[in-house]
Amino acid sequence: MGLIAGNVVPIGPAYAQGAADKIVVAHRGASGYLPEHTLPAVAMAYAMGADFMEQDVVMTRDDQLIVWHDLTLDRNTDVRHQFPGRARADGRHYVVDFDLDELRQLRVTEGYRLTASGEEEQIYPQRFPLWQGNFRIHTFAEQLEMVQGMNRSSGQDTGIYPEIKSPAFHHDNGKDISTAIISELKRFGYTSKDSNLFVQTFEFDELKRVHDEVLPALGVDLKLVQLMGDDEGYQWMLSASGMRELAQYADGVGPEKGMIINPASTRDDLIISSLVSDAHQAGMQVHPYTFRQDEGQIPGYADDFEHMLELFFFEANVDGLFTDFPDRAVDFLREHD
Repeated sequence: MGLIAGNVVPIGPAYAQGAADKIVVAHRGASGYLPEHTLPAVAMAYAMGADFMEQDVVMTRDDQLIVWHDLTLDRNTDVRHQFPGRARADGRHYVVDFDLDELRQLRVTEGYRLTASGEEEQIYPQRFPLWQGNFRIHTFAEQLEMVQGMNRSSGQDTGIYPEIKSPAFHHDNGKDISTAIISELKRFGYTSKDSNLFVQTFEFDELKRVHDEVLPALGVDLKLVQLMGDDEGYQWMLSASGMRELAQYADGVGPEKGMIINPASTRDDLIISSLVSDAHQAGMQVHPYTFRQDEGQIPGYADDFEHMLELFFFEANVDGLFTDFPDRAVDFLREHD
């Protein structure tokens, strides 16, 4: 098996060496089984044993924080029927243009797209059926209450993993979403790096601002994660020097998984980048996204979903990963512990 440098890392406190040290992050809850970012999906992921619950956080017109992935509502709700005429010029309905009371009126469903003929086409056809059940939008506080409540009743300590969604967009709309999120975390008792959470964002300038300004102003010190896409804007981070610069502000990185194992890899030639080893040497953890078992989501170099997990956890030596199917990853690690 041909390996590029990157799968051998020095031993240290930041690195998850064995299966027991690896973490599973429920990506938008148990989103492979129930509509993403709904409280039932959170409860299901919790029962499956995920180590962390991810919350994408967006702000409403009346400055409320909701758990929602997109800046818009069109992919997962009936907004176009409930509020005709409220779309922006691009035809989409933005969360920031609606009050929380309005958003609570929407029905939430599995993700879909509209075809050219206006038909609703489910993005992942084998997942929960469109428009079944009664799923609703909820606030960031309501999910924190739920996770903390289940921690108390179960005796577990499941963590949270909120993302500051598109902070530049929110700033452009007059909203400091980072300060609002960190303030809410402080209200719920998350105040130090010992707290069982990570705060993530894709925007490096905002990560720096949170580290240098927002956290000190609020008197807290939380673990921060720099998310990474595979586009040009993140290339500077991928060198050893880039990782050392990131480590001045971040405790971890969250790359798209193809940045670690090249999608062009084959079963006989696994191409692993130096990203994980560079991050580890800089003292940061690595939590790639997103691991799915749906049709077309298993790379050609992996035999099946579990084989893909094995390659990332143990060949590439990532510290944790985001998955829509937390039960499968939890079971995999338990079997390898």
